[in-house]
Amino acid sequence: MSMIDNLVLGLQVALSLNNLLWCFVGVFLGTLLGVIPGIGVLAAISMLMPLTFQLDATAALIMLAGIWYGTSYGGSTASILLNVPGTPSSAITTLDGYPMARQGRAGVALLMTTVASFIGGSIGILLLMGFSGSISRLAMEFSSAEYFSLMLLGLVAASTMSSSTMNKGLVMVALGMLAGLVGSDVYTGTRRFTFGLIELTDGVALVALALGLFGLSEVISSVGKVDARDIDRSSVGFAAMRPTRDDLRRSWRPILRGSAVGSFFGALPGTGPSIAAFMSYALERRIATDPDRFGKGAIEGITGPESANNAADQTAFIPTLALGIPGSATMALMLGALTIHGIAPGPQLMTEQPDLFWGLVMSFWIGNLLLLVLNIPLIGLWVRLLTVPYHWLFPAVLMFICIGTYSVNGSAADVLLVAGFGIVGYALRLMAFPLAPMLLGFVLGPMMEEHFRRAMLLSRGDPLVFLQRPISGVVLVITTGLLLLGVGSYLLARRRRQGLPA
Repeated sequence: MSMIDNLVLGLQVALSLNNLLWCFVGVFLGTLLGVIPGIGVLAAISMLMPLTFQLDATAALIMLAGIWYGTSYGGSTASILLNVPGTPSSAITTLDGYPMARQGRAGVALLMTTVASFIGGSIGILLLMGFSGSISRLAMEFSSAEYFSLMLLGLVAASTMSSSTMNKGLVMVALGMLAGLVGSDVYTGTRRFTFGLIELTDGVALVALALGLFGLSEVISSVGKVDARDIDRSSVGFAAMRPTRDDLRRSWRPILRGSAVGSFFGALPGTGPSIAAFMSYALERRIATDPDRFGKGAIEGITGPESANNAADQTAFIPTLALGIPGSATMALMLGALTIHGIAPGPQLMTEQPDLFWGLVMSFWIGNLLLLVLNIPLIGLWVRLLTVPYHWLFPAVLMFICIGTYSVNGSAADVLLVAGFGIVGYALRLMAFPLAPMLLGFVLGPMMEEHFRRAMLLSRGDPLVFLQRPISGVVLVITTGLLLLGVGSYLLARRRRQGLPA
């Protein structure tokens, strides 16, 4: 079948009343659950998957996919308004989204987030449609050496993601990696850094760390300081949602770059929207003419990561559907749903089940349009959260943090971890340490360790394997250059602060 025939077939499947209904249900529930701090896509799909068992395979996958990218839209709302990431991939949005909200520009931030998410998702869908085969072949060329090099690049980039000094960024990356090493060794099963606590055998939950660092620490630092009367009430109107020309001028390039970054990382098994969003933010700050704007309400710090994580949401289906390789825990759930319905993902899926594959792809367009239609009218409603007296709001935020954390694993220990990380995050805020590098170190550190050990096993202990493989070698050269550039910029800035000539 030609591409036109496939698109027509996909539209016929996606536009059937049954599939339209379940697409709407998926994106609506995904947005709703994404707004609630801590729920996230993994918990949302886990809770709602039983509803799909009575559906046919296409409708079930369309609904689950709607939940998947709906949570990305909803997660940014809590990040911007409350500085509480609704999903891990939206944690980076708190860095500039929340300062914009405190400046009375919450409507603009949410509108640009919605637009960037729609554009990023659309570009990801186009790539899924046109290049799924070639991107899958490229991903198959990546071995553990390449993955390790990419993770190292991400950690070096993380050290320069804030306006703080580079040494503080590196310290936070190291702290994140240490937190990520808690639990059982991936190869031997040996417990490490658990201090005899059986609750830490499976490691520290990402939701617990993210909500503690970004959510609870913000609540602690804001109690007694935030007054709803200080908020400009005009920011809740539709007129306040109109971006300025400067906003638009600063946004379109980051949206395109973020879409490219997200499409690439989404197609790689084991990465996904969280890493794509962090890498996009690091890229935008690195190439910015005035990087000190980031963390203080830079529109690029919102539009780039949001377009990246939504593009990654779409292209994440490439390795799952085309190769049968789940790139993340969420995609593993998608794979499980297909298996339950008797569908075998793999290279033959596009030819043996064209109605399912192309129906799902075309439903992405419909789902993104539905999210656009749903979210823009609701922006005014979400922004009105800012006018609620804070002494009423923060107990509700704490309740959602606790419920969201407990719902992921059903563990009271995770709630205690949130409390611990909240206190640590508050102390780090007082000492002006950037929090975002710690989160990225937590995400990438264990993955980097796993791929490093696997590459060393396959090369029989020869470390030169990381330089001998062309892609890995090029990435390491870029990483070295980035590190030297960061060190040079840090030394130059220190000389200027001391009044010495550059």
